[in-house]
Amino acid sequence: MRGAPESGELEALSGLFVRSLLRLILLIALAPFAVCGPACAQTPFQTSAPYALLMDADTGSVLFEKSSDTPVTPASTAKIMTAELIFRELKEGRLKLDDEFTVSENAWRTGGAMARGSSMFAALNSRVRIEDLLRGLVIVSGNDAAIILAEGVAGSEQAFADRMTKRAAELGLPHLTFRNAWGKDDPGQKVTAREMALLASHVIKTYPEYYRYFGEREFVWSKIKQQNRNPLLGMDFGADGLKTGNIDEASGYGLVGSALQNGQRLILAVYGLRNAKDRSEEARKIMQWGFRSFESRAVLAAGEAVGSARLYGGEQMNVSLVTAGPLRILTPRGASERLTAKIVYQGPVMAPVKDGTELARLKIYRGAALALDAPLVAGESISLGPLHRRAFDASLELGQSLFRKYVLKQ
Repeated sequence: MRGAPESGELEALSGLFVRSLLRLILLIALAPFAVCGPACAQTPFQTSAPYALLMDADTGSVLFEKSSDTPVTPASTAKIMTAELIFRELKEGRLKLDDEFTVSENAWRTGGAMARGSSMFAALNSRVRIEDLLRGLVIVSGNDAAIILAEGVAGSEQAFADRMTKRAAELGLPHLTFRNAWGKDDPGQKVTAREMALLASHVIKTYPEYYRYFGEREFVWSKIKQQNRNPLLGMDFGADGLKTGNIDEASGYGLVGSALQNGQRLILAVYGLRNAKDRSEEARKIMQWGFRSFESRAVLAAGEAVGSARLYGGEQMNVSLVTAGPLRILTPRGASERLTAKIVYQGPVMAPVKDGTELARLKIYRGAALALDAPLVAGESISLGPLHRRAFDASLELGQSLFRKYVLKQ
């Protein structure tokens, strides 16, 4: 790409986009709950969790956050990243659920029953199917299961942990760093509530066929029946998975959980709670508040035009931008807030462009909060333009670059 980042603010958007936004604003303004009443004056939501983030999985909207970018100790919630790597190996065909890994002495001693941590009780030198190891990992939080999987895939737990950190960076989660596969306390093993929620969203959307293991209520191995350690699963608001974690009171108790209610999925990450009871109660309170306080409403249909991007070297000067799919936005019940929007892209876009290629992002803000961040794609295919058109674009781009360098910086 050439040139500096460009963003079209609401006032500068095309007529089509302005009309779409006006329709959205009218939709909200005319809704029965849009008049700002007593709810607007209520005290903001409070939680005793030191670190928390609640997000809507569909739109990516953050409904609540508290110190969500502060590094914290993940404890066993690190196993979500362990699971992601295994799910990926399965999805891409490098592993099969019926493949078996051997229980090493290291896994047996470090993560087994004798270590007095959470364990699936895998027997020394036995061979265990990957599907059973996954259940041991995500249902009963088996430390032995995590180590067996790590050694089976990467040869050693340290090599697997390095892969975990690398994979997190590939997913755009640079603040997730790992030193082991099961959540053992280590100064270099850190996460943030925000990025753990994003990781959970990725797992749920990318691996639905494997995510279901997180929601199974019990697991039996070596004739020992254990219940799922996630306390949200027994509650009545649609919780269906992910992990808890704790090492000691100093590090606190954490949870990454998700729930689906009336077609809406919320994802929660909380850390630093004093005990298991507080973790359970605060997680329930935040989840129920999220479902109760917000409503999802349709905004734009799939393929609807919202603006255009400047094109470099093409048969025409601009390329239309359309929605990649239907878009929805979360609106607070009982409140009326100003909506603003902008199209953000790195420009100018280089020709040729193929129809359906992602070129930009549509960002809609509810007050200061980002309510929607969605991709915009090319609404048409545009070929490389003739030589005189490319020469004109090159001279125009050079002039704009000089203007930015010597005039705007004065």
